[in-house]
Amino acid sequence: MRFPLIVTALALTALTTVGCAVDTASPARAAEQFHAALAARQEAAACGLLARETADKLPDPGQDCAQALRELRLGPGGRATSVSVWGEDAQVRLAGDTLFLHRFSDGWRIRAAGCEPVRDLPYKCEVED
Repeated sequence: MRFPLIVTALALTALTTVGCAVDTASPARAAEQFHAALAARQEAAACGLLARETADKLPDPGQDCAQALRELRLGPGGRATSVSVWGEDAQVRLAGDTLFLHRFSDGWRIRAAGCEPVRDLPYKCEVED
């Protein structure tokens, strides 16, 4: 059993520059797809949406990423209720989870999931790098 770790968010404010459009749909879609894969019991597909460091740190010895996700039994995700993007990082709040993502050259990847706020900051996450 893995113990939750603490994730420190650098900033949780959306980038709001006048005249600058921020893509919030892509990180929201990645977060929703991650939880949809978990709901469909397609843990290997969910692992493919994780950042490499996150996927590598998730399993305990003798496990693979899919087995580790299966054991965690993360709560339901649902639809995105809010998205904050700052530079190459994002926070996506779903109806049943909060996730932190990073934009890599091949798209948005989950760096932390199963996150709950601890007072104002930081977040305690079941999955993180």
